[in-house]
Amino acid sequence: FQGKTEVKILEGDIRDVEFLHHACQGVSLVIHTASIIDTLGLVEKQLLWEVNVTGTQMLLEACARCNVQHFIYTSTIEVTGPNCRGDPIFNGDEDTPYESTSKFPYALSKRLAEECVLKADGQMLKDGGVLVTCALRSMYIFGEGCPFLQGHLDKCLLNKNIYLRFSRKEALVNPVYVGNIAWAHVQVAKALQVPQKARHIRGQFYYISDDTPHMSYADLNYELTKELGFGIEPWLPMPLTMLYYFSLLLEIVSFMLRPFVRYIPSTNRHLVTLLNTPFTFSYRKAQKDFGYVPRYTWEEAKRYTSQWIASMVPQRREYLKSKKA
Repeated sequence: FQGKTEVKILEGDIRDVEFLHHACQGVSLVIHTASIIDTLGLVEKQLLWEVNVTGTQMLLEACARCNVQHFIYTSTIEVTGPNCRGDPIFNGDEDTPYESTSKFPYALSKRLAEECVLKADGQMLKDGGVLVTCALRSMYIFGEGCPFLQGHLDKCLLNKNIYLRFSRKEALVNPVYVGNIAWAHVQVAKALQVPQKARHIRGQFYYISDDTPHMSYADLNYELTKELGFGIEPWLPMPLTMLYYFSLLLEIVSFMLRPFVRYIPSTNRHLVTLLNTPFTFSYRKAQKDFGYVPRYTWEEAKRYTSQWIASMVPQRREYLKSKKA
């Protein structure tokens, strides 16, 4: 921030109408990043829906009442796919046709929330103004503080410093560094203040990636930590087709046990497909419409993330040792 900037922190629940109204008072732009991410089905569907879908609708209503002119929604690549057939995309863009058939609760909740945001573009505000909206579809986000990276690190430490291979090497994706997805929000927020640029952005969604090399999710974990002495398993634990049907079997067991006990499998068909489908996208449209260019290079992103992981290793070892004891 340039000069003296007052930062006011309010903590509350996105399902609380009064809180949202209070938070939106005197605000000209909202960046909506609040959501529950759930790839395993750990969260009850009702709660997932209340936060991700209803919460977004309530926030949009609060913006209309409080005359908030601009609304940026943090969406996800899972809105697009991959679909249940595992159809790949290589270097796609916003015009790439793709049949999104996933009915997995998280993906569906984010898709419906994004639709609400984009449909709200042009909505009349209480003072007669107009709400301008857009959505940023982020790739998988990595970086300091990433809970997914910490989870994989824990499994690696338990596996004698060898990362489990949960995605095949050919399943290329393009993760985005947390600093670059944050920077994209800043760039689009600035552009929305310029009427000539806002005209092209409003009601649009944008894929946000960066210059991280295309690789599988499992190989990203390895790339970030190989200099720390960690290795990775060369193959999936079983052939991909077998892994898919093994996941189906676990889902059936979970369904049959549901009346008696809540059993959440460690994997499911959606996750197997997500992790093993080539799925890469370009950020050209974001670059053209609002001047997005990654702020951090791959080398910088890798260094910062690796340093964070290195700082985590001793305490995670201690934690896992105490848990085992």
